[in-house]
Amino acid sequence: MPDAVRTAAVRAVLIMSLTIIQAMIAFLSTLTGSWLAFPMVLSSVASTVVATWSVLDVWVTRQVWNQRNGVVSVPSSSARQIRRERRRSHRAERAAERDGTGGGIGGRRNTGDLSRA
Repeated sequence: MPDAVRTAAVRAVLIMSLTIIQAMIAFLSTLTGSWLAFPMVLSSVASTVVATWSVLDVWVTRQVWNQRNGVVSVPSSSARQIRRERRRSHRAERAAERDGTGGGIGGRRNTGDLSRA
């Protein structure tokens, strides 16, 4: 994960955890009938909006980073193996063409007319 996205994600997790704690305090103070219940409910609503914004910030930061820097992808081991086999076959074909033992079009170079077999 890129640094900008990681920073936004950490910020979002911290804000979300504080929002959950605040909501729990609001719920418990409502159950007990404390005077703190109403201000905590109001601040919990505001914190929920901020937490939603922070999660959207992670998503937007990730999209912007991907757009600017491209997607970082690591090929799977099977893709690496296929690429390695393809490289080996290309090397073998080039070596065969250099030695003159290769078949196909490379063997017809000096015939003058490729349309005749």
